[in-house]
Amino acid sequence: MDDSRNAFRAVGALADTARRRLYDYVAAQPHPVGREEAAAGVGVPVHSARFHLDRLVAEGLLETEFRRLTGRSGPGAGRPAKLYRRAAGQVSVTLPPRNYDLVGQVLAAAVQRSLSGAPLAEALVHAARAAGEQDAARCGQRGDELARIGAVLTGRGFEPRPDERGLVLRNCPFDALAREHTALVCGVNRDYVGGVVDGLGCVSACAVLDPAPERCCVRVEHTV
Repeated sequence: MDDSRNAFRAVGALADTARRRLYDYVAAQPHPVGREEAAAGVGVPVHSARFHLDRLVAEGLLETEFRRLTGRSGPGAGRPAKLYRRAAGQVSVTLPPRNYDLVGQVLAAAVQRSLSGAPLAEALVHAARAAGEQDAARCGQRGDELARIGAVLTGRGFEPRPDERGLVLRNCPFDALAREHTALVCGVNRDYVGGVVDGLGCVSACAVLDPAPERCCVRVEHTV
């Protein structure tokens, strides 16, 4: 299951009122919480709390640990209690897809490279292309070049669609940032997509700037 479907499932798990109250209660506590404490905290039966808490764990919203609450150990100390705490990971759902983590990572890598003496513009190109090449290296899609490029870009929220020229990218995952810093973000997009193309070893496609309203400023074109 891809990350976006996992995120939708996780958010959907909070649609149940009792489950959301349990999540909010656990997240608000400074310590891991047992089933009995959570049930008492929101006023639901323990068996109901157990069901909902375990569902939240399954969806990646809570994590568990086991610990004896009595402080005793050895024979007669009793079984360790199952305790719940908020998961360390982040769940985010945006429609259409946005991926500010990617552009943030590119900018951070470029700044770090520039601090070592590289010109910032050169560092941006290097960081964006490296990010594209890294994503391409993880691609398990088979098929022709456009199919493989499209699979990588779909995973990053670009919403690629084939047309007579190659691929049009119907969504900019960095939309809000692109509106304020158009030239910067469009350059990152072009170099990232170019990195994907090169990382996949494609020889008959390239990334080009082709700005138009309501879509990404970059497209993938056939070169032969």
